Amino acid sequence: MHSMTSFFTELMRRYLPDPFVFAIGLTILTMGLAIVVEQQSVATTIDNWGAGFWNLLGFTTQMAVILVMGYVLARAPLVDALLSALVSQVQRPATAVVVATLVGGVASYINWGFGLVVGGIVAKKLALKLRDVHYPLIIASAYSGFTLYGIGLSATIPIVISSKGHALADAMGVIPLRETIFSAPMLLAGLALLITLPVLNVMMLPRRADQVVPIDPALAPAEQGAAGAPAAASAGGKTLASRLNDSRLLSLAIGAVAAVYLYRYFAAGKAFDVNIINFVILFAGIVLLGTPARYVEMLNEGIKAVGGVILQYPFYAGLMAIMAGSGLVESISHAFVDISTPHTLTLWGIVSSFLINFFAPSAGGHWVVQGPFMIAAAHSLGAPLNQTAMAVMLGNAWNDLVQPFWLLPALALSRLHLKDIMGYTVVHMLWVGAVYSVTLLIWARLG
Repeated sequence: MHSMTSFFTELMRRYLPDPFVFAIGLTILTMGLAIVVEQQSVATTIDNWGAGFWNLLGFTTQMAVILVMGYVLARAPLVDALLSALVSQVQRPATAVVVATLVGGVASYINWGFGLVVGGIVAKKLALKLRDVHYPLIIASAYSGFTLYGIGLSATIPIVISSKGHALADAMGVIPLRETIFSAPMLLAGLALLITLPVLNVMMLPRRADQVVPIDPALAPAEQGAAGAPAAASAGGKTLASRLNDSRLLSLAIGAVAAVYLYRYFAAGKAFDVNIINFVILFAGIVLLGTPARYVEMLNEGIKAVGGVILQYPFYAGLMAIMAGSGLVESISHAFVDISTPHTLTLWGIVSSFLINFFAPSAGGHWVVQGPFMIAAAHSLGAPLNQTAMAVMLGNAWNDLVQPFWLLPALALSRLHLKDIMGYTVVHMLWVGAVYSVTLLIWARLG
């Protein structure tokens, strides 16, 4: 295991550029494939790229908000105390790696956005407490649990196809969650990963003390500062403006309004999506930080973490537009469908989904372009529709382990570089791919 980890870590260190450079290179590669493979003109390819460049603007904002607001909420005295109480029980690097993996995995199963933030924050706290823990590995360990979102409560494709009137309802009908994420094979796969991923991560711990890379001490003040300290007094003494800035009553009042809205929202049976997650995180933070001034202070501190997200997500929107507009998605899907049988469609489905996710790393957008071809193939071969849809979802979640698009939040929170943790996530990718593929093959055989 150490030989494999060392090989991939050194490979990433030597040859893997930063995420922004990776995004630019992937854009040029995708344009080349559209022109050479699909015989699309250079002008049309560039037009598709430019037209789609801002298509993920809303999603970019959602991601930036969940990172910043999640960071602020974690700095609130009550939340910080709860996380610190958990971290205080950990005394050994191996235990720290296990805790980080489980927190990231369970949180991601509940909600992908929640998992991205909480896993990284807990891993960072553990690294600050135990200076002999390998910092890149514990961050990668927390991120490894993110793959569980693909079979969790916020898995995009299963949720979409369980809703009445979804885009492919005429072709496949409505498939309830009990036949996808709550099916026995998916529940067992999730349990298997919760058990094996912590073990795998412990096996990758450095054997020698000189191989351990501790957290940068400069990161300690931001994480260990006085989260509950009052804001500095305004110049000129207590004016009306300063009293409003430091008013706990204002924070409680707007928090109460938000609570009423949430009650009415869930009473109406509406979905628990990323926007409502952000809503909860925002107003919980406002209440728990105590005053508007303190919230703004912590918000400004958290904003430093989202620069890479804002810069790079538009490039992936452009990539998705090239893939959809050129027909590359259809070509990749057809190449694997053509060699499939009723029992292997899910296997080739997950592999093709894995490849497509490098260029279209959003499950919703991914399903829109790949879903119709996979469902048509399932009808043609007589393969189960629920299994076929889950194959696409699992390919997406599998690829996310090595997809810089999704690694950006972990990098932003940890202040590490892509090459620091990618060697470990490649190992995660190999293991998770084996678990998902075997699960799908057995499921297809059982019918």
